[in-house]
Amino acid sequence: MPIASISRVSFVMVVNLAVPAREIPEFIAYAKANPHKINMASAGIGTTTQLCYELFKMMTSLDLVHVPYRSSYLHDLIGGQVQGAFSTVPQAIEYVRDDKLRALAVTSTARVDVLPDVPAMGEFVPGYEAEGLFGIVAPKATPAEIIDKLNKEINAVVADPKTKAQLVDLGVPPLSMTPAEFGKLIADQTEKWAKVIKFADIKPE
Repeated sequence: MPIASISRVSFVMVVNLAVPAREIPEFIAYAKANPHKINMASAGIGTTTQLCYELFKMMTSLDLVHVPYRSSYLHDLIGGQVQGAFSTVPQAIEYVRDDKLRALAVTSTARVDVLPDVPAMGEFVPGYEAEGLFGIVAPKATPAEIIDKLNKEINAVVADPKTKAQLVDLGVPPLSMTPAEFGKLIADQTEKWAKVIKFADIKPE
C-alpha cells in the first residue's frame, strides 16, 4: 500500500574528461562515429543507472557498450577505463564541481537547482525523462485510517522548510502526494520501465 512520496532523485549523464563531447548532440555524433567503442558503466544489471542508459540508447539508437559494476564505477570512470555513466546527482555532483567529470545532461524534465548550467536531456532528446522516487509503503492489509494518518505526518515533515532545504541541497527535491496519487505514479512508472526492460532484454541475476 502506498503511503507517501518523499522526493524525486534526478540522474546526470557524466563522461570522463577524455571524451571530446561537451554536450549531448556532440556525444551522439561522437558515438555514431565510434560504434560499439564507448563503454557506459552502471551500478549493476537492472539498476536505475542501467535503465537510464537503456532508455537513452533506445531513444537515440546508439551502439554503446553496457559495463555493469558490482561496486562503485566512479574510479574507473574518472580514470578512463569506461567513458560514461548515468549517476545520481548526489553521487556525482562533487566530481562535477571539482572538474573530475563532465556533466552533459540531467535526466529530469527540467534542470536541477544544484546543477543549473547542466541542461535537461529532453532539450536534446525530446520526451526523455528518468527519475528515481523515494517514498514509504506499508503491507497490503494496513487499515486506511493508518495510511491516511501516516501520509499527513510524512507530508508535514517533507513540507518543513528545513527539511525541504536539505533535500534540495542534496539534489533530491521534495515530492508530496496523497496515497492515491503516489500509487498511480508507481503504476505509471512500472509500466514505463517494463517497456525499457523488455527492449533491453534485461534478465534478473
